[in-house]
Amino acid sequence: MDRLQAMKVFARVVDEGGFASAARALDMSPPVVTRMVADLERHLGTRLLQRTTRKVALTDAGQAYLLRVRSILFEIEDAEASAAASTRDLQGVVHVLAPPVLATYFLAPLVASWRARYPRLLLDVATDNFVSARVDEFDVTFMVVPEDYDGNIVARTLFQGEAIVVASPDYLRRMGLPLQPQDLTRHAFLRDSAQAVRAQAGRRLCLQPLDSSLAAQEVDMPVALQAESTEMLLRAALDGVGVTVTARLLAQPFLATGALVHVLPEWIYSRYTVYAALPTRRMVPARTRVFLDFVTEQVPQAVALQQGVGTS
Repeated sequence: MDRLQAMKVFARVVDEGGFASAARALDMSPPVVTRMVADLERHLGTRLLQRTTRKVALTDAGQAYLLRVRSILFEIEDAEASAAASTRDLQGVVHVLAPPVLATYFLAPLVASWRARYPRLLLDVATDNFVSARVDEFDVTFMVVPEDYDGNIVARTLFQGEAIVVASPDYLRRMGLPLQPQDLTRHAFLRDSAQAVRAQAGRRLCLQPLDSSLAAQEVDMPVALQAESTEMLLRAALDGVGVTVTARLLAQPFLATGALVHVLPEWIYSRYTVYAALPTRRMVPARTRVFLDFVTEQVPQAVALQQGVGTS
């Protein structure tokens, strides 16, 4: 058994969600992929995957083994890239994890510039609304954390922002303009379910005053829509379904055109920081360093474009 190849096949089966799709991605036959994973399990003396008719799922042993396998495969890629760097341009794969909203509105607009500068470095971007537990699985993990975050991570600060409450003018004409936080109890809440889980907030909306002499206020709102998709919540707000919380940066183009209104402008939902976090491995590969430097360099322009501010 080629143990290294078996590791690669096992990781791809997990990434692709099944043996058949992994076989297509690897240009191998499904029976070969199945046999290699079975041989690996036999060699290890433990079951790595639970098979069903529709999907595969990691066992506890498989989850622990996958974490180590990813680290090994990353190190091999690092060694190959380092050896190649002395004779040709950087190449290989930068494995990136980001919340969907950052992947769409921050990373995606940078891809063309990245590709032009580093045509032989592939970006492999995965998305997850809960990234903090997966930092060691990727070269770079983008995290959105509250201002009081105290995690034990190695990270580079990219930018900071505020989350605010917004609604469409049409909705506010129909339902009335809230003048104080408690007025929101009569309004329909378009809730980010992932954010609610992180904050353990449920139906409650906790608002922070810009005036430091005032106390924060917690509002219990009826939920009209719950979704993990920021795009869906924004679309519903634009269509006049209700009130939602979103990053000021993301709302800015709609605020500028009047398609959305900042509700209770003297209050915010939260302040946040966006980090680029690194795994706990001591050595940072050259490809990761250039990606971090590139992203850091592009932050001012990316933020300005999202705000609708032209750059010269």
